Amino acid sequence: MKAVVSKLHCSSTEEVMIVRRRPHVVNGGGFVVTDCREKNIFKIDGCGVLGTRGELVLRDGDGNDLLLIHKKGGMVQALSIHNKWRGYSYDYQGSPKPIFTLRDPKQSCFSITGSIRISVQPGNCYFDVRGYFPDRDCSIVDSTGNSIAKVKEWSGSKDIYSVVIKANVDKAFVFGVIAVLDYIYGESTSC
Repeated sequence: MKAVVSKLHCSSTEEVMIVRRRPHVVNGGGFVVTDCREKNIFKIDGCGVLGTRGELVLRDGDGNDLLLIHKKGGMVQALSIHNKWRGYSYDYQGSPKPIFTLRDPKQSCFSITGSIRISVQPGNCYFDVRGYFPDRDCSIVDSTGNSIAKVKEWSGSKDIYSVVIKANVDKAFVFGVIAVLDYIYGESTSC
């Protein structure tokens, strides 16, 4: 798989990452991602920290911004049967560059499908989310049906869960998608 955010976030081996949700009342929500050695790899802040609905930021372990993700709004979006989320990385000049669009079906009687699709720019590459995120039982699969990441329940807790990421997969991209799933289902990154 080609890196979506950066090759720096790809590993030559499969990795298990642990996600810990932060409570809204203490840290404004969001979550922290650690590796098996409990080193902070990513931090995701939602509107409890940022103060803006429909906006998420993924930072590396040192606090550097990697992705800005926001929910598209406006009249066209209001009439659409899907919600659209756009992920932007920062180029070497610090300008935002669009890298993915995630479409999730709105809760409506007109919704035909319940699938969540992620399109990666540029190109015709896409991914789907299969399963149900709130149960901590879902996978991100590529266009050929191969799983690139799997969310699993960890020790019976909804506040701590694991994500198994296949080799050569961009972890920043995976956790950008997971941040949006967390927001869609009203969890730690939402207001």
